[in-house]
Amino acid sequence: MRRYREALSKAASGRLRDMLASVREILEILQTDGRATPERIAAMTGLDVESVRAQIAAWERDGVIRRYKAVIAPDAMREQTGVEVVTAMIDVAVSPERGVGFDDVAVRIARFPEVRSVALVSGQQDLRCVVTGRSMHEIADFVALKLSTISRVTATATHFVMKTYKEDGELFVTDAENHRLAVTP
Repeated sequence: MRRYREALSKAASGRLRDMLASVREILEILQTDGRATPERIAAMTGLDVESVRAQIAAWERDGVIRRYKAVIAPDAMREQTGVEVVTAMIDVAVSPERGVGFDDVAVRIARFPEVRSVALVSGQQDLRCVVTGRSMHEIADFVALKLSTISRVTATATHFVMKTYKEDGELFVTDAENHRLAVTP
């Protein structure tokens, strides 16, 4: 009986491991290409289409998949549309509060429409925010008039993005832009 249970347990853990690998694979495909259809994902993973479709629907319903988005090359957008988008990474020092730590300040910052992301980070600062605006002046106003006035924010350090080379796994430079000299023996 013990051998039967061990064999059953091994088989179950093998199926669970395979299932988790399939789940990871579907998510990786969607992160790489949010437009991938369930049919294409099924063909890539060897899973049946209805299982893939049901899994994606469940993730959308449960909030695992929040949205699908395009990765925009900022320089190409500016060249084609004339629209300038300035991005800054702002490090924020926060005085933590008993019982809530940094969460309430992070959520308050995240609610500003200028803020693209907020993360609790290690290092000298506590939070890192990615903020966008139409100009450096607009971002400077955001920092001075909105961010720095939040209770318990003790310091900020703003780093403007000068050029984006890669975002969300998408490389924005070509080999032709690599101006390094070849190393020869």
